[in-house]
Parts: sequence; structure tokens; C-alpha cells
Amino acid sequence: MRKRLSSIRPSRRLLFAAGTAAAASTVASAATASAGELGSTGAYGSGVLGAWERQARAISAESQIRKARETDGVFMFGDSIGVQDGPSLAKQLTAHGIHIAVHNWAGRPVTPAVDALDTWAQDYGLPHRILMSVGSNDIFTPPAVAAQVERTMQIVGAERTVFWVNIQAARTGHGPGVQVSDQRNSAWINLQLAEAQRRHENLRVIRWAEHLAAKPNRLAKYLRDGLHPSIPLGQNARNTLIVEALKSG
Repeated sequence: MRKRLSSIRPSRRLLFAAGTAAAASTVASAATASAGELGSTGAYGSGVLGAWERQARAISAESQIRKARETDGVFMFGDSIGVQDGPSLAKQLTAHGIHIAVHNWAGRPVTPAVDALDTWAQDYGLPHRILMSVGSNDIFTPPAVAAQVERTMQIVGAERTVFWVNIQAARTGHGPGVQVSDQRNSAWINLQLAEAQRRHENLRVIRWAEHLAAKPNRLAKYLRDGLHPSIPLGQNARNTLIVEALKSG
């Protein structure tokens, strides 16, 4: 399975082509927002990351963390998509005999998610599968991602596998300019993940963005706001990609 996955790694040109097509599809149906609605677009056009520390979170109890570790299950580190989709994902994995412990926190970017990974590694040790479902909140500062991916790989070591879900963001609650920036920054983050995969045999990128771009109607059907999966269609589609990847690893 690893050989087959590596043989279809996307090129830089294809990643940006997919991102441009998805942005065009989303922006075409969006109404233009006023400058007041947009507020500050930040240095990269997507805005500025707000305070996330008091947003919704879902963190497994210590007993579940230890169970996932002792049964060599999965540790997951996610953001609001993980908070929303995590319970459904856990049910699917349990049906396959895989225990999962989660550290999901809405609004959280990559850096503090990797901090949480580091803490669990020191406190509990790690199973051989790590699921990273973060990056959507890094559209505000996309250059920060590459170093955190490398940090993740250093924490897990060469004997474990990291499964990282790439991202698709073009938030329909904002005007076309921000949506285009969101899409460009998503493609930038996904490119960093694809390039990191070329350097690390034990990094598997789960290509959610490419799955969405594969058919024109998927963006509208599988995303409820240009970012979060719709329920149940988008949630089921994304979780199915994750489960199949984890089962193969």
C-alpha cells in the first residue's frame, strides 16, 4: 500500500491547479461582502487567527489514552473538524478493532497541536499510528506549517507512521477575495505536506483536498461552509478516507 500511495503523490503544478479550480467554483457562487464584513485580511489575505483557547474541545480521558497506547491504536490531534467528526470516526475505527484517543480543539493551529503531541509522547508514549487533522487554522500564517511537520516527524521517530489530512478552505461566509486567499493558502499548506512526504517514508498524506476537487459537485455537497464537512455526507466521506488509510498502516 505504501508503494501505491507514493506513486500518486501530487506534483506542485497539480496541487495548485486543483486549488485554483476549487477556488473558482466556490467564488463563482459567493456573494460579495462589504469591506466592513471582511475586516482585516491579514498578511496572507485570509484574515487573522482569533483566540482559540476557550473554544470547544474534545480530549480523551487518561484511561482512554492509555488504552489506545497499550493496544497500539491511534492518537489523534485535531481542530474543529476533529471536534465535529471525531465521535463518528471513533465508532468506525472501533468497528475495525482500533482504539483511538483524541486531542481535538476548535480553532487550534498546527503549533499547539504538535505541542500536545509532544506532551502525550512524554507522558504516555506513542502508538505506531498518529493522526494529524490540523492545518485549516494555519491559512492565516501558512509558512509556519513546514517546520511543525518536521517537528512532528522528529517527535514520532522513524518507527511510527504519521497520517496527516490535508486541507480545503474557501470559507463561504466571506467575500470572494478572502475565499481566493483561503484557497491559495490551503494549496500552500498542502504543498508543504506533499514535499514533507517526499522526505519522510513514514508520513502519509490523506488527500482530502484532492478528493473534494475530483468532482465539481463535491465542494457544495461535502462542505457546509467551505471548510467544515457537511453531516452526514462530508463527514462520512472524510472519515472513510481516514479509516482506509489507518487500516493500511
